[in-house]
Amino acid sequence: MRIERHWWNGDRSLRGRRDVYIRTDGQRWEVEAQTGGIAGRSKLHPCPSRASAQILADAWLGGRPEWRELAP
Repeated sequence: MRIERHWWNGDRSLRGRRDVYIRTDGQRWEVEAQTGGIAGRSKLHPCPSRASAQILADAWLGGRPEWRELAP
C-alpha cells in the first residue's frame, strides 16, 4: 500500500503528535489515524472506495486549522 495523502497536526512532541493517512494499492483503500508518532498507537480502517476514505479522514481531522497536509 502506498500513502496517497498524509496530514499532521503540527505538534512535534511524542504525546501530542497526530497523523492521518490515506493509503491505497489501487483497488483497496485504508485510513490510519496514528498518535504518538511511529512508536505510538494507531487505528486502521479499510474503506471500499477513495471517496469513503476521504470522508473518514475528514471526520478524524475534524476541520481543525492546525492540520497540515504533507507530501506523500
